Parts: sequence; structure tokens; C-alpha cells
Amino acid sequence: MTQSPPPLAKNPWESDDVRLYRISIRDLVVPWSIGIHDHEHIKAQRVQVNIDLQVYEPDDFELDRYKNVICYADIVDGIRELADAGHINLVETLANRVAALCLEDPRADAVAVRVEKLDAINGAAGVGVEIKRDRTDIPRRE
Repeated sequence: MTQSPPPLAKNPWESDDVRLYRISIRDLVVPWSIGIHDHEHIKAQRVQVNIDLQVYEPDDFELDRYKNVICYADIVDGIRELADAGHINLVETLANRVAALCLEDPRADAVAVRVEKLDAINGAAGVGVEIKRDRTDIPRRE
């Protein structure tokens, strides 16, 4: 009688014991050079970014250790660096780059990013896109 191989070890992130929480960044307004029209290349416009980042809980919040959590200030700094990096044509591209930035940390599981240009259309509070990404959407670095 042939024995079956032992079952593969289960990924700890797929366990029922995994706990998640959310980090949010709301209504962050950043001047950005964005858009396809000539006038949008001349002057930065206000872009509003909203993020809902789902992350794995550390083993124990009661340890109260900063290094055990993702810092929202670091994410904001990263977004501002993206704005300083140069012109982007599409809000879709911008949203995708912000999502990738958020998912760089291995403790991040999934993110929803909303990007809106606040001054693009007269009479509209904002126009933009919302995307959702998770760990499986990140290309692996070799």
C-alpha cells in the first residue's frame, strides 16, 4: 500500500487565526502635475488621496512598539515623493502607484485607493478613480 505524502504546511497568512486591521488616510490633498492637457503640464493642481489599507495585526498590540506597525506618516511621505517625481498623465496611473507603495510592506494585505483631481471640472467637487489591489497584484522582485 502506497502512503500519501504529508500535507503541505499551511501558509500562516491563510490561517483562520490571522487578524487584520485597517489603516486609513483621508482627504490628503497634494499639489500634483497631472493630466493630459497642455495647461495641466504648466501648473500643479490639487489632488485628493484617500487610502484604506488592510494590514496584518502584530502578535501583540499591547507591546506598544512602533516598529511592529505600518506608519501612516511614512505612506504620506511616500505619496509626496511620488508627487515630486514628475508629471503623470492619468489618475489611474497615480492610483496604481499609490497602491503599489502601500503594498510594499509585507505586513500589508490589500488596499483601496481613491484619487481625485479637485480642480479639473467646474461644478464638480472632484473627478477621479478608485482601485483595489492586494498582495497578488504586486510583481515579485527578483
